[in-house]
Amino acid sequence: YVAAVYEHESLLSPDPTALVDRGSALELMGRNLDIYEQQVVAAARQGAQIIVFPEDGIHGFNFTRSSIYPYLDFVLHSHSGKWNPCREPYLFNDTEVIQRLSCMALKNKIFLVANLGTKQPCERTDPHCPSDGRYQFNTNVAFDDDGALVATYRKHNLYFEYAFDTPPEPDYKFFDTPFAGKFGMFTCFDILFFEPAVNLIRRYNLKQIVYPTAWMNQLPLLSAVEFQQAFATAFNVNILAANIHHPTLGMTGSGIYTPVKSFIYHNMESYGGKLIVAEIPVITTDYETNLEETPGRVSEKGNEQLPPPFYAEMMYDNFTFVPVWGQKGELQVCANTLCCYLNYRRAVLTDEFYALGVFDGLHTVHGTYYVQACALVKCGGLSFSTCGQEVTDATALIDFQLWGNMSTHYIFPLLLTSGITLDFADHMGWKNNDYFMSKNRTSSGLLTAALYGRWYEKD
Repeated sequence: YVAAVYEHESLLSPDPTALVDRGSALELMGRNLDIYEQQVVAAARQGAQIIVFPEDGIHGFNFTRSSIYPYLDFVLHSHSGKWNPCREPYLFNDTEVIQRLSCMALKNKIFLVANLGTKQPCERTDPHCPSDGRYQFNTNVAFDDDGALVATYRKHNLYFEYAFDTPPEPDYKFFDTPFAGKFGMFTCFDILFFEPAVNLIRRYNLKQIVYPTAWMNQLPLLSAVEFQQAFATAFNVNILAANIHHPTLGMTGSGIYTPVKSFIYHNMESYGGKLIVAEIPVITTDYETNLEETPGRVSEKGNEQLPPPFYAEMMYDNFTFVPVWGQKGELQVCANTLCCYLNYRRAVLTDEFYALGVFDGLHTVHGTYYVQACALVKCGGLSFSTCGQEVTDATALIDFQLWGNMSTHYIFPLLLTSGITLDFADHMGWKNNDYFMSKNRTSSGLLTAALYGRWYEKD
């Protein structure tokens, strides 16, 4: 099928904390929706059957609970599938944004997914009801090619979004299409958690995901395109990921991903939006994990001196590292219950410093979640203290086998190369109690090769 995602540079309110009236809010949102409309037309012309827009693309961000109120549309979450806002605009008040999106889908005969703020009054008798008598949700809406509202999803894992409420229960939302079957839906930070993302995919055996996001890149392990691709590979799904484009805030990175190929956009240099259109296969069966050439454990040579471990902060976590010196070698490094092993060979010895790091613990900054990670990374400089820094360019081509005795089955294979481009492992999967990834000759200089495990039960 042919899919489209749009990375949008949203027109933002000059002062999101200021209180404005509905008319002013609609005027700002209308300017973003005008851009959406042009992109829907362009995508439809290229044969796209579905288009996805980013999180916060219509209204922006950094609001307070009260300042966002004029930007919120009214959506009854139970109405999915029974209401066509373009054809029945009179059913509810404060649905101007929903109506415009519905009409874009209808006019262009395309499935459309977008993100907006929604409001819902609640009763004082509802124990979850906020003191102002209403819920405010960060919401994805999906329309079919006739403009009918076929699914709404309320973001569950909010990322410092004080304007919004967490829904009382996680939404498991998907919609059906004639061209690729069911599409599941979740938003941004949700991708790191079991609920509802993983549970949704497992429970309904979903193979296609639409994913609006407003993601701030964090190298070396959580760049947007790097993690989106790893998620597609780990769960054997296609992901249509649309991110916001605000390079000054570190926000870029969208794509259309299959478990074995990706069409991505990552651009920190220029401004303006970007439409990606790609034809991808509908996934019906599971890809077989390739288990040839699986490594054995590092041979215990006993007399060989392993380089000394050192500690450095990476992604706000205290990693234990060993230096990756010389043209080739075998290394191991352990922390808590996790041991990571690396066999490596460099094509040419460059003056770049790499290290193998391990972390097995609770990540507590900007969210709390348990991580088990084995990571081969290029350091920012030549000293130990530069390991874990954000690096975007590299020239070293490294053949490697990386593996670890992970305690979780949820492993995201990260393989990031120079200029924030993606590569794919030659082989990966479980062998005995180890998860491994191997690669001969990356397409360009290696930035990160990592096994990023999420141990959800220990969050």
